[in-house]
Amino acid sequence: MDVRTENHEGIAVTTPTGHVGSRVVRLLLQAGVRPRVLVRDPARLDAATRERVQVWQGDLTDATFVREAVAGMRSVLWVDPTSHLAPDPIAASERTAAGLVAAAQAGEVARVVLLSSIGAERRHGVGHIDGLAWIEERLDGTGADVLHLRAAYFFTNLLLDAEGLRQGMLTTAVPPDKPMPWVDPRDIGEVIAARLLNEGWHGRVVQAVHGPEDLTFTQVADILTRALDRPIRLQVVTDDQVRDGLRSAGLDPTAIEGIVGMTAGSRDLLPEQPRDLLTTTPTTLAGWAYTHLRPALDDRTSQASPLL
Repeated sequence: MDVRTENHEGIAVTTPTGHVGSRVVRLLLQAGVRPRVLVRDPARLDAATRERVQVWQGDLTDATFVREAVAGMRSVLWVDPTSHLAPDPIAASERTAAGLVAAAQAGEVARVVLLSSIGAERRHGVGHIDGLAWIEERLDGTGADVLHLRAAYFFTNLLLDAEGLRQGMLTTAVPPDKPMPWVDPRDIGEVIAARLLNEGWHGRVVQAVHGPEDLTFTQVADILTRALDRPIRLQVVTDDQVRDGLRSAGLDPTAIEGIVGMTAGSRDLLPEQPRDLLTTTPTTLAGWAYTHLRPALDDRTSQASPLL
């Protein structure tokens, strides 16, 4: 069955409980669409959502499950679920996407929206992002319509260092005065939902999501100081210091290089697409930090990240 020649309306969403996927699901439901969600544990979906979606329970690392779950779908949102902490994360990302690639190659899927990353255009040398570059290239060769949504630095990455921020410290290996795009994952979800609902695009499309403005880490520390109503001091570390911290946390050497490489490989990177009307989204870091990060820092169950 080649769904590319048929009028299929189904939309499948991976990682439907994540920062991006949950927003996509909510917007699709509000648009009157009943998406198919691929989820390992349906209990992580709230009851109201569970009643309104088509649940396919399984593991995204199981290529057979993925291929069966997406077969016959008009559109698929693929969000790579591979943790940066996984042993050999690049290889894991490639294996995990194999079922989707096979389904698209066989004509069982008409369109794929891939949540990729700025830096994937380099194809090699950007740590774990190289796994997304591999997925981009394999999907490009399937004949399906493919949208690569290259996202910027997520606001929610700050939640990984909740303990450090509680202590008034923002730690990074990024040069402190290098501007880079910062974005709210919910805004990414809104762009994805609009694209999934739009039947007008075809072929290979690349769209960046840059957030509202480029920020340096120095600026981020200042913004957080005001939004959190506590002084936040910037601590800049070297790649070797990051390696040492990850090594002491027991990470696999390949995982360590996958994490370090994302920063090291993008230090001189200029996004392939400029900031314009299509790539700019509205939510500011200050507003997000006040609404989401500030209460999270009051939650003492938050876990400190081993990355910093």
